[in-house]
Amino acid sequence: MQPLIDHARSFHEQSAARPEEFARLAEGQSPQVLFITCSDSRVVPALITGARPGELFELRTAGNIVPPYVSEQPTSEAATIEYAVEVLGVTDIVVCGHSHCGAVGALVRGDDLTAVPAVRDWLTHSTPRPEGVIEDPAVTQGVQSHILTQLLRLRSYPCVEKRLAEGQLRVRGWFYEVHTGSVLAHDVRSDSFEEL
Repeated sequence: MQPLIDHARSFHEQSAARPEEFARLAEGQSPQVLFITCSDSRVVPALITGARPGELFELRTAGNIVPPYVSEQPTSEAATIEYAVEVLGVTDIVVCGHSHCGAVGALVRGDDLTAVPAVRDWLTHSTPRPEGVIEDPAVTQGVQSHILTQLLRLRSYPCVEKRLAEGQLRVRGWFYEVHTGSVLAHDVRSDSFEEL
């Protein structure tokens, strides 16, 4: 923890070297992309994309799950998606899963999650259960099918559905390989994940 504290203490010195950039951030945000990804500490959206402060609006959930839209019981995830689309006017949404995902791996293997009931109950939002090779530690097939399921669910959100129909929004599925740093994007035409 100490290196993180030390960096936080000195961060203002770095920001003082770029006063215009940080002053501009105080005026508001106008990101073009909502980046939905896993809470996993190995996945760092700004590092993967090279985004600067203010360029990505992020939603991080265990297993990059987009829960079903239920207007009577709004969730933090639904509020974040709606705000990004309706207020910030993002033009793209990326759902980014990753290799070696613990959440998807647990689903693929059918792990007993009774010791972590909140995790178990959260993962029920990942229906249908992703299929993959149980022996694959990277759970590549499972994660990629899971990404596609989350994209379908995302498309069912009223604000997303409306903007897609108007041609004002694009949704993309990405797969980040933790062990190589490669990013693959889902190609609708070939229905496969290809190098960006």
